[in-house]
Amino acid sequence: MSGRLDSAQPYALGLFRIVVGLLFACHGAASLFGVLGGASGSGGTIDAGTWPGWYAAVIQLVGGVLVLLGLGTRAAALVSSGSMAYAYFNVHQPGALWPMENGGEASAMFCWAFLLLVFTGSGAFGLDRLLARRTSEREETAAERQTPVAA
Repeated sequence: MSGRLDSAQPYALGLFRIVVGLLFACHGAASLFGVLGGASGSGGTIDAGTWPGWYAAVIQLVGGVLVLLGLGTRAAALVSSGSMAYAYFNVHQPGALWPMENGGEASAMFCWAFLLLVFTGSGAFGLDRLLARRTSEREETAAERQTPVAA
C-alpha cells in the first residue's frame, strides 16, 4: 500500500498546491476587487496602499496565483507563509491565545500549508517542472552538439 501511495505523492502534492493557491488568490481578489463577497465579506475593497491589509491582499493574489500555477512555487510560498505568520502574530494573536478564539485559523493554516510547499516544491502539474524539463532538454541537446576535440 505504501508503494502505491508513494507513487501518487507528486500528484496529490500538485493538487494540494493548486487548491491552496486558488483559495489564497481568492482572498486577495476579494480584498482588492470586491468580488466573492469583498473585503471581510462586506462587498467592499481595501483602500490602495493601506498597511497591512492592502499589501497582504497583493501578496495573497500574486502569491496565490504563482502557487496555483506552480511557477516559482518555493519563493512564492515562502513570502506567502511569512505574510500569514505576520497576520497571525500581529493581527490575530493579540486578541487571544488560541486560533479558535482569535479568528486566526485561516492565517495559521495558510502559513503552515505554504511552509510545507517551501520544502516540498510544486509537485506534479506545476510550471516549475515543465520549465525545468525544457531547460534540461536544451542543455542535453547543446551537449550533444559539441564535438570532442581530438588531441
